[in-house]
Amino acid sequence: MAEIKVPELAESITEGTIAQWLKQPGDEVEKGEYIVELETDKVNVEVISEEAGVIKELKAEEGDTVEVGQVIAIVEAGEGSGSSEESDNESSEDKSEEPEEKEEKNADENVEKQESSDKKERTIASPAARKLAREKGIDLSKIQTADPMGRVRKQDVEAHGTDSQKQEMKQDAPKNQEKPAAKKDDGKPVTREKMSRRRQTIANRLVEVQQTAAMLTTFNEIDMTHVMDLRKRKKDKFHETHDVRLGFMSFFTKAVVAALKKYPYVNAEIDGDEVILKHYYDVGVAVSTDDGLVVPIVRDCDRKNFAEIEQEIVNLAEKAKNKKLQLSDLQGGSFTITNGGVFGSLLSTPILNGPQVGILGMHTIQLRPVAIDAERSENRPMMYIAMSYDHRIIDGKEAVGFLKMVKELLENPEDLLLEG
Repeated sequence: MAEIKVPELAESITEGTIAQWLKQPGDEVEKGEYIVELETDKVNVEVISEEAGVIKELKAEEGDTVEVGQVIAIVEAGEGSGSSEESDNESSEDKSEEPEEKEEKNADENVEKQESSDKKERTIASPAARKLAREKGIDLSKIQTADPMGRVRKQDVEAHGTDSQKQEMKQDAPKNQEKPAAKKDDGKPVTREKMSRRRQTIANRLVEVQQTAAMLTTFNEIDMTHVMDLRKRKKDKFHETHDVRLGFMSFFTKAVVAALKKYPYVNAEIDGDEVILKHYYDVGVAVSTDDGLVVPIVRDCDRKNFAEIEQEIVNLAEKAKNKKLQLSDLQGGSFTITNGGVFGSLLSTPILNGPQVGILGMHTIQLRPVAIDAERSENRPMMYIAMSYDHRIIDGKEAVGFLKMVKELLENPEDLLLEG
């Protein structure tokens, strides 16, 4: 008999939530096979069985919070398969005189049931999707998904549910009309959803940063003309040579690294009454996912060229969207860049990603009239940028100087290449 325990996850993570059981009591399991998916504050972790055998008992249900070291399942070596064989032998002896045709029919039915059960167990879904499917009474194995990995997402369940509801309305419209909607105390219709563990963590950390840091934001704007011209001229050759698209993030990352070198306190953190100055440049790039914002880290940006930075960002974004990020992908950043411009944001004040003391916000590129001199103005592609910083160790002069240097490097990309 073996106990399945919640493994050590990371230094800062002491508990998780049972997202989904991949095995149920009575199921056979091989050594090293995944049996449960845990949702932690940062990533989802799949736990394996250290022994082959049969799942005897599950000691926690989906949605339960469990701590590191807690026993969540029991695996009994060989008992399930042995009992199954004995049962099959007894069944064969008892039914040996029955017609062969009936035995074949029963065998076919059992195979069909087993295949259906196996398909349901193999269905991989996000915790939000599994929760919604459970609430709606939808079989996950019957939901179609466009995810290349075959993972069922929340929107897939919603789409399936919408189709099912339309069918029900056609068949039994009065019944659906009579079903009362959930309401608040004042009688207004509402829908209640439990926040995921990750969303709760994001909320708590953002509030904590605002309560503990002396956070201010300074703004500037960048004329993106020269960067866009350079990118237009070089993007095809760049893609042909490096097999990755030349975006704006590599330009901004390189500009940030150069500015961090000149203003080292922006690349620091506070530890009690001490300041830790970091002599490395691990830049976090905020990525939006269905489960919330995550900030994977592009390591050693001062040592990477434009192509390596772009490729790393693509890899991390893909892992984030497919829920394949590891804890190591999220730990130890020294500065963060967030790009609300991809969603159309014109201006915002980004919140610090503690314990970091600086974050740069990029925004949408918009044609605006710009004065060339006292006589002329032109429409130029302009971007507002914002830098939020911890005023406890960064003075306004440093913050403004940092942002101004980022602006100047991006408006003169040849200088940026020399700095890089």
